[in-house]
Amino acid sequence: MFNFDLPSDRVARTSLQRRRNDETERRERVFNDKVRMFGVDKEALDSQLKEKDKHEEAAKLDQHARDAEMLHNSKVACLLHSREVKEKRAMEKAVVDYRHQYQQPQCQSDYDLSDPHRCGNTDPGDAQMMLPGLLGEDPHSESRGRRQREQLREWLLQQQGEQAAERQRQTLEEQRYDLRRTYTEKKALQLEGIEMERRKAETVATKDFNLAKIEEKRRQDGERHVRGDVAGATMNILQEQLTGVALQCPLVPDLCPSSHRRALPESLQQIIQFQKFRLRRKRGWN
Repeated sequence: MFNFDLPSDRVARTSLQRRRNDETERRERVFNDKVRMFGVDKEALDSQLKEKDKHEEAAKLDQHARDAEMLHNSKVACLLHSREVKEKRAMEKAVVDYRHQYQQPQCQSDYDLSDPHRCGNTDPGDAQMMLPGLLGEDPHSESRGRRQREQLREWLLQQQGEQAAERQRQTLEEQRYDLRRTYTEKKALQLEGIEMERRKAETVATKDFNLAKIEEKRRQDGERHVRGDVAGATMNILQEQLTGVALQCPLVPDLCPSSHRRALPESLQQIIQFQKFRLRRKRGWN
């Protein structure tokens, strides 16, 4: 049979062989007494410190270079700004000199397009330096001033009238407010008096009702007491009469006792009425 190796197999085999070699070298270094070292590797530390110093020195040099470049750029910007300012001033001065030299009023074409030099050829005495109607050459300045003063006086009078009307309106408003407040206070006092009268009437009515209830209770208690006395007296009289009747008329066994009991209620009622009348006369009742 044919044995074919894939590229991935070759790579894996090569990697495995490299790891084996590295492990063999590490073991030789660790377990070899001649090469093995104990403690700190001073040479490695010194080399690390030297590399760190080199990096710091390079960083400082880079920072100094950047600072120098920034300072140089700032100086260049200041010089360019001052040069620009000087050029602008020189240009403005040149423009002003040119206008003074080549743009005189008599040479300007704003006065008359057909005759640009008319202002230079005109006599200064004949030339009118100011248009009519402006301040200083107005012939009607006095009348205008008088009209302005009259107008100001009218405005002042109008303002005074408006202020007086406003003060009068405020006074009327205050008077109306005082009247309304006085009416409200009187109405409140009147309502308070009515409320007091109503409370007094309620108190009197409650008092009368309580007194009437007390009087009625007393009367009922008196009537109950009288009825009790009358009932007691009636019972005593009835017992006495029954005793007398029993003594005077002894009952016979053959006779029915109901005939005697039927004759008693009339006389008993009269006795009760008589006793009530006596008790009322005694207590002074009608």
